[in-house]
Amino acid sequence: MSAFVAVGMVVAVFLTALLSGIFGMAGGLILLWILFFLLPVGTAIAVHGVIQLVANGSRAWFSRSWIDWRIVGTVSIGLLTAATLFLLVSYTPELAIVSIVIGLLPILVWVPNSWFALDASKRHHALACGLIAGGLSIGVGVSGPTIDIFFIRTMMDRRVIIATKSAIQVISHGLKVAFYASTTFVLSGSEWLAIAIAAPIAILGTKAGNGILQRLTDANFRAWTRWIVTAIGFFYFVRGVHLLAS
Repeated sequence: MSAFVAVGMVVAVFLTALLSGIFGMAGGLILLWILFFLLPVGTAIAVHGVIQLVANGSRAWFSRSWIDWRIVGTVSIGLLTAATLFLLVSYTPELAIVSIVIGLLPILVWVPNSWFALDASKRHHALACGLIAGGLSIGVGVSGPTIDIFFIRTMMDRRVIIATKSAIQVISHGLKVAFYASTTFVLSGSEWLAIAIAAPIAILGTKAGNGILQRLTDANFRAWTRWIVTAIGFFYFVRGVHLLAS
């Protein structure tokens, strides 16, 4: 990894952490997109997990007073169950399939409320959230849009949504890093140095984004989240189809 690429990655980490600090997960989708261009798919997912673990951890810490720990605990049961199931099979991610799946995920945020009245505050819904999110986090590297559909239609305050989702993502990314840990052995010393610098930079971006979040209304927060995630998903889908075609 050249010095230019390393600097570019650090800047990308700050900007995507800023975006995630406002909307919860959009920045993580963009960061993974960038990493797919720089690293093998399994390694990219692992590195994404390390950086997002720091970013989400800081976001959860900054808004810790808003975390709903009951929801976090229930979702975690589902996350651990999904991770255990993945350990029982031999799974290797393929970039084209990963991109298409991620590209399709934003469709979920547009599903009419009457179709799936999902609500993370309900225990069995939170458990399902953990199972699905855990599978997607390890399988394709991200689960934010899936987690979002369990929160976006609830009546919870936007700060509770961001804080609780961040705590859930800390656990989700931690499991992802553990699953793909062996793939990081291919990284060079300079690449690890770039990651070491980028991780704390993510905290600065998260802190700045959290300040902007406080000035958003709940209505604007939900509307912008849907459109931003949908736009990102479109680019993922197009790339995946292109990879399959070529």
